[in-house]
Amino acid sequence: MKAAGEPVSEIPEEVETETTQLAADDPTAKAVVVPDQQETDLNLETENSQLTVEAMDHDSKKSQSYSPNRQVKHGYIKYVSLVVLTVQNAALGLSMRYARTRQVEMFSSAAAVVMAEVFKLVFCVGLVMQESRGIKKGFDTMYATVILNVRDTLRVCVPSFLYIIQNNLLYVSASNLDAATYQVTYQLKLLTTAFFAVLVLKRKLKKWQWCALALLASGVALVQLSSTEKKQAADLQGQSKVLGFAAALTACFISGFAGIYFEKVLKESDISVWMRNVQLSLLSLPFGTFTYLINNEWSMKNLLRGFDGFVWYLVILQAAGGLIVAVVVKYADNILKGFATSVAILISCVVSIYLFNFVLTVQFALGTMLVIGSIFLYGYVPKKPDARNPLNV
Repeated sequence: MKAAGEPVSEIPEEVETETTQLAADDPTAKAVVVPDQQETDLNLETENSQLTVEAMDHDSKKSQSYSPNRQVKHGYIKYVSLVVLTVQNAALGLSMRYARTRQVEMFSSAAAVVMAEVFKLVFCVGLVMQESRGIKKGFDTMYATVILNVRDTLRVCVPSFLYIIQNNLLYVSASNLDAATYQVTYQLKLLTTAFFAVLVLKRKLKKWQWCALALLASGVALVQLSSTEKKQAADLQGQSKVLGFAAALTACFISGFAGIYFEKVLKESDISVWMRNVQLSLLSLPFGTFTYLINNEWSMKNLLRGFDGFVWYLVILQAAGGLIVAVVVKYADNILKGFATSVAILISCVVSIYLFNFVLTVQFALGTMLVIGSIFLYGYVPKKPDARNPLNV
């Protein structure tokens, strides 16, 4: 799925902005500039914004050489991947909320995070095998890269640890916030990722992107202040909206910093994204296990207590998220990905009304619209005037 990228010295500013955005979404998907990026966790929302614009004429000419079957297949994969991403985004938030509020024996969220890392590791090892075109060659490559070059492997210690903390915090948030509020609030990762991109990587955002971030913050604020009755009802059930929001906000900051850090690691070497994610999962497992142990009296005997079919489905859904985003990044673009995210938010709101007796208020609806609008605005790419027709007439 993810082709190995060559070291990149200079990357267009717009590419970096979109790349960073994806980094926040999922550790399995990070930005690296690679020509055939099947899933960088995730790389450049197709190429870069600038390339997207400049390539319009080129692509239209190039497409003439494509066979009709290839064009149909490309379009089919693009739209199917967008539908799958939309469903996965909505299903993950709803499923996490449902899993944490069911009247059954409760599973350990720390154990769920550990098992998700196990599945991610399996997925990424399989992709390395495919990338290496052979099982033996794949294992030889992993041995040389992960074991023999242990110093390089240790570079991903920081994001490995941070992603484990982030995923545990998301369970805390899902346990205390309704699915719709959780889904909208977690979009703040766009704000924190942009913040660290400017602070750490010295990127410059466009004016409309700053406006988008302001709209995003305003929208989330409206959602959080949307209803005092819901807060009182939640408190009666032993849930705390304040704790849920604090957990989501902290997870957004961690996601933003870890994403930027991992992106930097990816760009400073020619190691493929899949191999980097093998390193990431291998180092995440001990951190995740330690987190489980300190919350379970240093015993592993009840690791899978409470794990039923639904919990295993949730674990796999979470582990597969990055792979799905990767396919979207390869075949679609930033606007379509923003559309998928927005539809996922709307689905979460509608389903929450019927599944969790969620009360939709005018204030919540307004805040949600601001958040959705900010997603589109942040990914906006202005059209380059045609040299032959600068006035676009």
